[in-house]
Amino acid sequence: MKQKISHKIDQKIDSQKIFNITCNFEIAKLEGQSPFVPNLDNNYIFDQKTSQAILAGFAFNQRVLVQGMHGTGKSSHIEQIACRLNWPCIRVNFDSQITRLDLVGKDIIKLKDGKQITEFKEGIIPFALRNGIALVLDEYDAIKTDVSFVIQRLLEEEGKFALLEENEIIHPHPNFRLFATSNTLGAGDDLGIYHGTNLINQAQMDRWNIVASLNYLPEKQELAILLKKLPESLNQDIQLAKMMITLANLSREAFKNSDISNLISLRTLISWGKNIEIFQSVKDAFILSFYNKIIDEEKPILNEFYQRVFGEELS
Repeated sequence: MKQKISHKIDQKIDSQKIFNITCNFEIAKLEGQSPFVPNLDNNYIFDQKTSQAILAGFAFNQRVLVQGMHGTGKSSHIEQIACRLNWPCIRVNFDSQITRLDLVGKDIIKLKDGKQITEFKEGIIPFALRNGIALVLDEYDAIKTDVSFVIQRLLEEEGKFALLEENEIIHPHPNFRLFATSNTLGAGDDLGIYHGTNLINQAQMDRWNIVASLNYLPEKQELAILLKKLPESLNQDIQLAKMMITLANLSREAFKNSDISNLISLRTLISWGKNIEIFQSVKDAFILSFYNKIIDEEKPILNEFYQRVFGEELS
């Protein structure tokens, strides 16, 4: 696939108008069109500090790591900023199946003129480097050791990439950017709540120019998002939305104290709201959206929280 993106970045934008945040440096967007620019979410609300960090990554080619608990919107924050900057962006989720070959490339067998030939097919990293794409490494703390060293060179200032399979040094396109998201900061999971996370070489962690921490939004902002995202489900029922957020905050506190093994994230709140519209019941929607995800030993705690907020038992 070939990218047709202008190298020019000369259309300056107003951060207050576009992101509803203040920014003490100039921000500009790309010209041209690309199928890799993320879709726009008009209802997205940007966090001031996290947005500044991500915008600095785009504006000054800084390597940015966004850390925070699950469901806080780390990846979507990067994508929605990329969208408004008209910047091509690709997310790679580091599950256990991602290998070095997926990132770098591998030999494939194909037919040409009726004969089988071996041809090298580039992976996602060479593609992003050549085409000026913002690469987002999701679940960076779940990366395997052999894969992590593929990323090491990209974190350096010039970020040249040695494609050994083709005996080639790839010089990054001027618009190439590198971001990552993680639940931990690469030092392991002391709480035991993010299974599959690994220790990350601290020399590599040191190469990230900017590390932003994104926590759950204040109630006022979370309320605004719910009312925008779920106009039909909540029908502008501010009291119901506030009660949902209150229950979510109780679950988050219990999660931090290791009383329960899951929590109600903003993503879960939105699912709950959509299910209220489908099932026409706040309680049934909650059970299907979150309660059934909790193990039996923890359900009495959720039942108590629900009764405290909504005045009725779940079962």
